[in-house]
Amino acid sequence: MRGLRRLRRGRARRRALSLVLRGADRPESLAVAPTARAAPPGRHRPPGHGVTEGRLLSVLIPAVGGQGGGVLAEWLVDAGLVAGHAAHGTSIPGVAQRTGSTTYYVEIYAGDREEPPTFSLYPVPGALDVLLAPEFLEVGRAIELGFPSPERTTIVASTHRLFSIHEKMATGRAIHPPGELEAAARAFSRTLVAFDALAVAREHGSEVNAVLLGALAASDALPIGPEAFREAIERKGIQAEANLRGFDVGLTLGRQRAETPRPSAKRPFRAPPALAESLTVFPDALRPLVGEALTRLIDYQDEKYATLYLERLARFVGGDRDPALAEIVARQLAVWMTYEDAIRVADLKTRASRFERIRREARVKDGEVEVTDFLKPDLDEIYGVLPYRLVAPFARWAERRWPRGRPTVGQRVKTTTILGFLRLWLLARLRPLRPVSYRAQWEHERMERWLTAVRRCAEWNSALACEVARAAQLVKGYGEVRRRMTGAFDDLIQRALQAGSLETLQGGHASVATELTAAYRRLVLQGPDQEAKAAALAADVISRLEKNEPDAARAAITGSGAGG
Repeated sequence: MRGLRRLRRGRARRRALSLVLRGADRPESLAVAPTARAAPPGRHRPPGHGVTEGRLLSVLIPAVGGQGGGVLAEWLVDAGLVAGHAAHGTSIPGVAQRTGSTTYYVEIYAGDREEPPTFSLYPVPGALDVLLAPEFLEVGRAIELGFPSPERTTIVASTHRLFSIHEKMATGRAIHPPGELEAAARAFSRTLVAFDALAVAREHGSEVNAVLLGALAASDALPIGPEAFREAIERKGIQAEANLRGFDVGLTLGRQRAETPRPSAKRPFRAPPALAESLTVFPDALRPLVGEALTRLIDYQDEKYATLYLERLARFVGGDRDPALAEIVARQLAVWMTYEDAIRVADLKTRASRFERIRREARVKDGEVEVTDFLKPDLDEIYGVLPYRLVAPFARWAERRWPRGRPTVGQRVKTTTILGFLRLWLLARLRPLRPVSYRAQWEHERMERWLTAVRRCAEWNSALACEVARAAQLVKGYGEVRRRMTGAFDDLIQRALQAGSLETLQGGHASVATELTAAYRRLVLQGPDQEAKAAALAADVISRLEKNEPDAARAAITGSGAGG
């Protein structure tokens, strides 16, 4: 029969085991069958929900490199053998770096007939019994390909996220909404067991795959008892003690049917005595956000710097001011005021908690860990930490000399050596000089212009003020990227004020200016190739407003494809 191959079991005087192959050029997969000895008492668990005798059960494990998907698949095959079933596993390599995943596929035959079944190398869409996902986005991938079905599939997944390349590359926020993933997982599963297995694994010194295996054992989706899974882990011999510990924790959580991630307890914020009274002027709904901001600002600089934040934010609270605007300003201002200069980078890289985390993730207890940091600061970042009065003339000359792209200095700093650590540690000690640095002067001048523009727009239209406040998210990145994004931000603020002023003088309510500001921001966040389009759109809209043609201006925004 075409496409059918016979593979030997690897044991003497055994019959052949049938496999369905998708093509002669495909590599043949591993096929195994149970040993001749009977399963010990208690090993063969009665079928769980949805499992019938004589049924071929399918398990799909979509995993990225480093998540232990291969080990997880081997555990499943070994556990099936221990439980007295025929089992077969295969894998299809994917692409590294989160642009694709390696697919591990396991089939377990829970029947009693002597003739072994015909196994497949690939899952069949809509006929999947178990989807075992070490990361939540993989659930979305499987749903997109049509593998799970609400009538049949049990989904066991970890809700933590490892962001994909496309999510990281976007200028704006491109993270897939977790709520949509959870809703899809519920809609396309018969049973959903989902929790943050990564947090659980770290808490108990284990791995995600072991925790998920325990949750799968508790789901009764497979006719395999917990003891068979435990024996499979012991047979594998890879960190058996830690993996068994993770398995037991996952088994407990799975039996609790943990369908949503447990909320992490946040440490309550206690305002410093000097700032406690200042917090009373803010609404109750805003205080948690302000508290988080103060924690971040004090860690970044000091209490005096946090007080400056409160003074700036106080202009947007109280009276009949829009609370939504105050919330946006509170968040964006805190992020901007903690911009990452060379001092901040050096501080974060020399903290003891960083080296503890590296050792923990590398699972090194007594050995030596070598950390090399690859740094490439440009000229602006180097002289930006120096006092403004000292370097301002040189900075103006550098801007004329290199209008596009400053020289960079590539460095490889071994932070775990005395000299390498000392270089960054001394740089971090310049923090007291930050308020008078050239970079601080440059950043805070723009912050004040932005806050003034927000207040001005609030007099015309609260929605316009909110959009101008959101525009601060354009100020991001390092070096040339930050200079380019800051230029786009400056142009956006100027265009928003110009459009709002024109509409107000013409008796309007700055609605076109609001749409223009939102469209400009969305276009810039789509990437560098859209920045010219955003500037051209703004010029076109301003031109139409100068001619008192608001409808034509609004049509231009709609036609750009960036309208709301």
